[in-house]
Amino acid sequence: MSKTYKIAVLPGDGTGPEVLREGLKVAQVAAQKFGFKLDLTQFDFGGERFLKTGEVLPDSASRDLKQFDAIYLGAIGHPDVKPGILEKGILLRLRFELDQYINLRPVKLFPGVECPLKDKGPEHIDFVVIRENSGGIYTGMGGATMVGTQNEVATQVMAYSRPVVDRCLKYAFDYTKQRNRKNMLTLVHKTNVLTYCGDLWWRAFNEMGDQPEYRTIKRDYNHVDAATMWFVKQPEFYDVIVTENLFGDIITDLAAIIQGGLGIAAGGNINPEGVSMFEPMGGSAPKYTGKNVINPLAAISAGGMMLDVLGEKSAAQAIEKAIMDVTKNKVKSLAAGRMGYSTTEVGDLVAERV
Repeated sequence: MSKTYKIAVLPGDGTGPEVLREGLKVAQVAAQKFGFKLDLTQFDFGGERFLKTGEVLPDSASRDLKQFDAIYLGAIGHPDVKPGILEKGILLRLRFELDQYINLRPVKLFPGVECPLKDKGPEHIDFVVIRENSGGIYTGMGGATMVGTQNEVATQVMAYSRPVVDRCLKYAFDYTKQRNRKNMLTLVHKTNVLTYCGDLWWRAFNEMGDQPEYRTIKRDYNHVDAATMWFVKQPEFYDVIVTENLFGDIITDLAAIIQGGLGIAAGGNINPEGVSMFEPMGGSAPKYTGKNVINPLAAISAGGMMLDVLGEKSAAQAIEKAIMDVTKNKVKSLAAGRMGYSTTEVGDLVAERV
């Protein structure tokens, strides 16, 4: 009997439904080929629902989503909703309430994709950033006083407990070991200035690395500002990177550009013991809504990531191989309206190759 995975589908805003449609098309083809099924349930969380009801996310949302094997997200962001309302009220809230404490960002330059770095090709850009996703400055600890006066003071605290750091590091060491490429894990932080949080991460990193099961993993360290330089100068140095929340948010955008842009970048918000959420890294691109010109490859790649984390490795590999064939031989550009194909046609091209 074939296995069935329950997938919560969150098309979201703008072009989200369009790219997710193509991602689901490809995932369904892979499911049929590799002998499993996807049971899809759609949720309307996003800008349109908020504008109609005034509710960002119902209180039952996290409880309902915990009943699924994975969440597949299109995009969040609506031009008629103030920035931050949907992002905090949906994305951050779900990450925290579903304890998706890992943000997993593969950074891979596919054949045929233009890279802004001189003399760098697919053989040079193939690494993974593991970002701690539920702690640090994003937890919102802090406050403000004398607001609106010339003496206004605001604070926001980068707070980390040892258990939160340890579980992220364990995931990173295990991932590096399983990836089995260079077997090198690089900690990125700012220990020379953030002496308390930085020291906690540094000590925990080395103590875990000294454990017998991880002694085959080479350890390296970069200050975050140095990492941004080396991403550009020598991206081939890296294998797996682990970092805290804020730094991870920043360096993964730089990583997206060197792999060709947000149109090809996919990520996962991972709870290894629970339900994880997968999404393209690009925004909702509202100006392209309904035009069938947006690039769906990042969403398709996110669907492949979802299948990989669910344990369908062969299906995920087939999707990635199909995307690489399309980038190498078919699409002219990753930019909306310049691909040489419509959104639907690009999805068809990938599905055919799966």
